[in-house]
Amino acid sequence: MALSMEFGFSIGSCFKAPNPPVLISASPNKINFTLRRRKKRFLLRVSAVSYKEFAESALEETRKRIVLEPSHLQEKYSSMTGLDGKTELQMLAFKSSKIRLLRSMAIENETMQVFDFAGFMEPEYDTPIFCANFFTSTNVNIVVLDLNPLHQLTDQTDYQDKYYNKIMSIYHKYAETFPWGGKLTGESIKFFSPLVMWTRFSSSKEKHKALFSAFLEYYQAWLEMTIQVREEMEPSHVRANCEAQHKYLTWRAQKDPGHGLLKRLVGEAKAKV
Repeated sequence: MALSMEFGFSIGSCFKAPNPPVLISASPNKINFTLRRRKKRFLLRVSAVSYKEFAESALEETRKRIVLEPSHLQEKYSSMTGLDGKTELQMLAFKSSKIRLLRSMAIENETMQVFDFAGFMEPEYDTPIFCANFFTSTNVNIVVLDLNPLHQLTDQTDYQDKYYNKIMSIYHKYAETFPWGGKLTGESIKFFSPLVMWTRFSSSKEKHKALFSAFLEYYQAWLEMTIQVREEMEPSHVRANCEAQHKYLTWRAQKDPGHGLLKRLVGEAKAKV
């Protein structure tokens, strides 16, 4: 998962359940009741958010235009319970003639939800990588939504012309609703496109409805790219695409605090999958 992508700040603390405030009272019973009431309200706030619809809608859109078949990852890891006995992990994984991996992962317990949806093409195609990383806790939502460029845009301006310039209206449509979340590090910025939505916000029905709409528009734009792209026949270009995907995945593995979360939940071996 790529939850913070090294944004210049750490969100590791977001994976911990926040301590509900204690209201001082002369009665211990009243304190306990207040804590339980606050905790219940926090749990309801998290459980009110569901990313299941996001994955289902994306897969429905895909099946309208592409024949998908299950990946071996889905057969092995479709559903797991964390080592804590409380956290549920669910994964859907598919592939097609062009798409090497289309994968949805959802992690959920009483205090948080994590949604990670990614799309990787076969190396014969230079289509951007679809990236949706959403984290919801009791008091914050952290969102990264992008079509990550396979090649650095500063080196290949024609790549930006090919994939991004015609769809920048999608970014501008949601920029006011989801303002910029903060500074990106120099190392991270090269892995993002001009289309990237990086934001933080408090939960509300309106925000999550808008996020669902943005997610689908970004995904539909990516899906159209996968359909229109032509196969690369030059071996050196295929190698470059393969190396670019490897570099991207290495960066995520090294800089993603979500990897530490997975190791704690399912063990190091499964977290590497």
